Amino acid sequence: MFSFALKNILSRPTRSALAVVGMTVAILGLVGLFSIAEGLDQVVGNTLNRVPGFVAMQRGAPIPLFSTLPRAWTEELEAIPGVRAVSPECWIRANVIDGKMIISPPRLLCGSDIIRRNRLNIGVYREDIIEGRYLEEQDVGTLNCVISKPIAKEHNKKVGNPIEVNGQQLKIVGIYFTGSILLDVAIIMDANRFRELARFDDQTVSSFYIEQDGSVPDDVLLQRIKDHFRGRGPGNFRGSMLFSGSDSKENPLTSFIKQVDQALKQKPEKSNSKSLGLSKQKKDSEKRTRTSLGASKKEATVADDPMEVRLAADWSGRINKFAEDLDLALGILTSLGLFIAVVSIINTMLMSVTERVGEFGILRANGWSKWDLIRLITFESLLLGIAGGLIGTISGWALTLIVNASFPTKFELYASPNLLVFAFCFSAILGVVSGLYPAIWAAQLKPMKAIRRN
Repeated sequence: MFSFALKNILSRPTRSALAVVGMTVAILGLVGLFSIAEGLDQVVGNTLNRVPGFVAMQRGAPIPLFSTLPRAWTEELEAIPGVRAVSPECWIRANVIDGKMIISPPRLLCGSDIIRRNRLNIGVYREDIIEGRYLEEQDVGTLNCVISKPIAKEHNKKVGNPIEVNGQQLKIVGIYFTGSILLDVAIIMDANRFRELARFDDQTVSSFYIEQDGSVPDDVLLQRIKDHFRGRGPGNFRGSMLFSGSDSKENPLTSFIKQVDQALKQKPEKSNSKSLGLSKQKKDSEKRTRTSLGASKKEATVADDPMEVRLAADWSGRINKFAEDLDLALGILTSLGLFIAVVSIINTMLMSVTERVGEFGILRANGWSKWDLIRLITFESLLLGIAGGLIGTISGWALTLIVNASFPTKFELYASPNLLVFAFCFSAILGVVSGLYPAIWAAQLKPMKAIRRN
């Protein structure tokens, strides 16, 4: 049966080739598109797994670049039991490098507290130096910097070369390479000189990296940090700074409510009869107000947390949500290509079946059953699906390698073995499904009627 089906396909090479091409393009698109999502998952996983500590950012900020926290909190964090070391970091975009406007891929300038950074047991950039050295105490107050390998390659830089960033000339003392497109984007320098260069507020930082000492579980330490800073959130903003509750101004809305409440309490009673009638209403109103304020205070306690503090690996949840949405969008796009491929195979099989009606009538007259005809036609469509799936998966895998090699700093696609196997099997299933309708239609024909139609 298999050899018979193969001969039938090869007897119509042009039509069969067009059906295979349609399936190939659809499977190539499936592999190529979903390799984007898998590449994103792999990059995020490899990146966050390298950072075992806590990352603290301003609540609501998506990344440290958009976060602002008080620099003075560094000492408070260091004093919390369970914290081993704290590294405050400042981040801005490097918009111009060596006179060249930088748009994509983005490059970031990082101001690092060198002494505190080197107290960390695990330093991402420090442990990934491939040329030169990482920043040391001797670099404090200087314009020395460490850059990533992609930046060095893009601007043809080596250790000892100058590099101009946002109009300021820095000196390269080290080059690092992590292999992650999320981490290999930075130029790292001393925080004090960074503030001068970037006109960065001297009293603020972008984020804190917090390393545990291992004396308490991570969830206990996390709760300690949250409890310590609770109440210093949005209600205590003054300008661009976050302050402690004792130094902050009262929330204007709370102040207004208090003034209204005091005015109502001081309002004189017009008559004893009215006061007696309103006494109960006033008590009920005060009771409802106290209940409402109590509930609001409880909600404000959580809302006034100034920082989101999580294990670095926990931030992957946000990326996973984005990846789920991306998978949905990619699935919709891929389904269009697959639909076209299925229609192409159905059309091919219908034309093939229509041309061979007489042949099928003769086979039925010689003892073939309806099931035999269905098997023959579905075998033919299966072979078309297998051919398209095989070529499509190989082409898709090769495409990811070519894109990664051509744009190493912009893309990191990954076609996993699971994705390739799924694409191939899915193509074979689509082939079978595409041949069912033509097969059932051919099987319903009466042998003699089919022979006469020929």
